[in-house]
Amino acid sequence: MKSSLKRWLKLMKMGAALQCHQMPERSFFWKGYQFPICARCLGMLIGYLLGVIIFIFYELPIIVVVVFCLTIFTDWFLQYLGVLESTNWRRLITGILGGIGVVIVSLSVISILYVWISSV
Repeated sequence: MKSSLKRWLKLMKMGAALQCHQMPERSFFWKGYQFPICARCLGMLIGYLLGVIIFIFYELPIIVVVVFCLTIFTDWFLQYLGVLESTNWRRLITGILGGIGVVIVSLSVISILYVWISSV
């Protein structure tokens, strides 16, 4: 078996372990190989990384964070209802925004709890 195929199979197993559905029609492809996670999950992972960086260096207004979280939900919900079929690029972008929002909310809650526990 070619080493590139072995690597791809290993990455696909990792994607499955992350609980991604890995549907080919909702995934990007590179040189004939499907990404190990779908476009939305890829966006979420990118958003998590960006969210940590943003949280460290910049304070986003809470309304922006809420809109980021609602953006991914709205894209998913409209697709779920059959109102609007999402595209992989839309899934990627809303995933990035949602990932940023989720991380900033999570880190904010952790910060607040840390300050509260430290003062007790």
